[in-house]
Amino acid sequence: MKQVRTHYSKEFKIKAVELCKQSGNISATSEQLKVSHETVRLWIKAFNAGTLTLTPGVGEKQKSKEEIENAQLRKELYEVKLERDILKKAVSIFSKNDR
Repeated sequence: MKQVRTHYSKEFKIKAVELCKQSGNISATSEQLKVSHETVRLWIKAFNAGTLTLTPGVGEKQKSKEEIENAQLRKELYEVKLERDILKKAVSIFSKNDR
């Protein structure tokens, strides 16, 4: 059976680290959040090292307005092309049935 990997947002990770610091117990917090205690330990280690922050840090680059707009336009273009291709296939299917 294939195991599904769960991805957590940065906000969730930071809140988990804050909960651990407040309670002082990593195991209890990880059980409460249904996350492996080793994963929480890695998040704490990353938080203490400064690599787990909400603001862009060492390994991250903040996107400019043009890059954000470009990404949105690419996504929209992909969706429109997908819709077009589906409609083309539907037209060809329905035109075969008319003959």
